[in-house]
Amino acid sequence: MNIYLIVKSLHLIAAISWMAGLLYLPRIFVYHVENFEKKETTKIFELMERRLYNYIMRPAMLFSWIFGIVLIYLNGLDVLTNLWLQLKLVLVILLSIYHEYLGKCLNRLKNNTNTYSSKFYRYLNEVPTVLLILTVFIVIIKPL
Repeated sequence: MNIYLIVKSLHLIAAISWMAGLLYLPRIFVYHVENFEKKETTKIFELMERRLYNYIMRPAMLFSWIFGIVLIYLNGLDVLTNLWLQLKLVLVILLSIYHEYLGKCLNRLKNNTNTYSSKFYRYLNEVPTVLLILTVFIVIIKPL
């Protein structure tokens, strides 16, 4: 059994799970903001947001990083000199920052201190899509 392929598969599973959460959480924020006056509905959205963020997204992000680092180790640290991997790491760092920003948005919604509109969250929802597209092309094409 090839350990590299197992770790690579686990990395992809974790990354896909993480991306699903990054794409879905801002959409829940949109619905949360649009139904702000309905307390029973917002309680449901708060529960959904908290569970998605803490039980799916956070572990998926951590496992993406862990398995990614293991892949780098298995390939040899000299792989870090490849431009495509450097670009991928920059994009993954940006996704991680975005992830943490979503956590701040989640807390603002929970604490009733949110000042953003549903339109803001609709635009915010496009960020991971752009980063995902760039990451996939960089990993597949592997420039230099």
